[in-house]
Formats: sequence, C-alpha cells, structure tokens
Amino acid sequence: MTYSGTVTVGGPADVHELKDLMITKIAVGPMDNNAYLLRCRATDEQLLIDAANDAHTLLGSIGDDGIASVVTTHRHADHWQALAEVVAATGARTYAGRDDAEGIPVPTDVPVADGDTIRVGQVELTARHLVGHTPGSIALVYDDPHGHPHVFTGDCLFPGGVGNTHKDPKAFASLIHDVETKIFDALPDETWVYPGHGNDTTLGDERPHLPEWHKRGW
Repeated sequence: MTYSGTVTVGGPADVHELKDLMITKIAVGPMDNNAYLLRCRATDEQLLIDAANDAHTLLGSIGDDGIASVVTTHRHADHWQALAEVVAATGARTYAGRDDAEGIPVPTDVPVADGDTIRVGQVELTARHLVGHTPGSIALVYDDPHGHPHVFTGDCLFPGGVGNTHKDPKAFASLIHDVETKIFDALPDETWVYPGHGNDTTLGDERPHLPEWHKRGW
C-alpha cells in the first residue's frame, strides 16, 4: 500500500517502507501526537521518536523485538507522556536535545547537540538543533542513499508554517532562521517531512510560502 502519512488516534498506523528503513507512523493521545517507529531492515534494530502517549499502543507496535533507543524531540509534556513506561518496558537508551533534557522528567542518557549522529542499526540519523519552539528542540534527518532525504521535525515545522513561538518575536526569528538554514537550505524539495502532529508534507510544498511566514511572524 502507498504511504500517505495520514493517521488518527485509535486508527491503524501507516508504514513508509524504504529500502534500508521502515518508518511506522502512529497517532496517540488527546493532542493527536505523532510517534514514529524506525526499524533498520538489515539488523531489525528499532528506534522510537517521541513516546508521546498511550504506552500500550506504542509497545504493541514495538512488539517483542523491543527498541534500542527512544528520542524525544523536545521538552513539551505532550511528547513524553509514555516515555517512562516505554523505557521501563524496553530498557531503551534515551536521547534528547541537550538544552531540553532538564525539562524531561525521564533522565536523558545521551544529550544531543547539533550535527550529532544517532544510529538505528546500520542507518544514521543526523540531529539538527532548532531553537525557538523550545531551547533544545531537535529534528532528525535521514539522508536515504537510495532516494530523497526524510526529516522528523517534532514541533518545529508543519504543513503551513513553523512551530508555535507564543508570539515572541525573538523566538520566531530564531526558529525561522534555524529551519531555513538547517533544513530548507540544506535539503532538496523532495525531502519528506514528518511532523510532531498532523499530516506530512515535503519541503517543496512549503518552500514557496517562506516569505509569507516571515511577513506574518508565525
């Protein structure tokens, strides 16, 4: 089946099958958070992005193989409600942006800085530190050697704009700068974007609207 990236809480997951990586998208919790389960096809090692809510659902998707790691994209509570239970059940290593780790109640085993590499089996993800939605938000970039890149943006980039900066002009200026320079300027239009809530998009679909985002200030 063709991957659409459209999921609903209580509904089925959607699976994006790449040559080296399987990406399972799951909607959980009252704020319709997206959790992403990544599985290296060569080793079957798994990594979870955002144990946001509904540990039972997430653990059901993880299955008996467990996960080696769980990455929390940022400190906001809707992105870690199931983290303690998932870590207790799996023994997974925890990763988070080093400037957000103190705001996450589950200890961060590996604080992440801009440009750090996080591995899932033989697959490498590159962390990009994006300041503005929170001080330590991170996005994860998978540069697929067999196709276009894929980027997991947490709450920093969505269809239609960057993440909420709570009407703080300095925070917006920081976030739009980081998203432009580290995401849009570094990656091609074909790049698939997996946000922390809602539907997916591509950089090509969003790039023409950057001047509009600057003008409106959110």
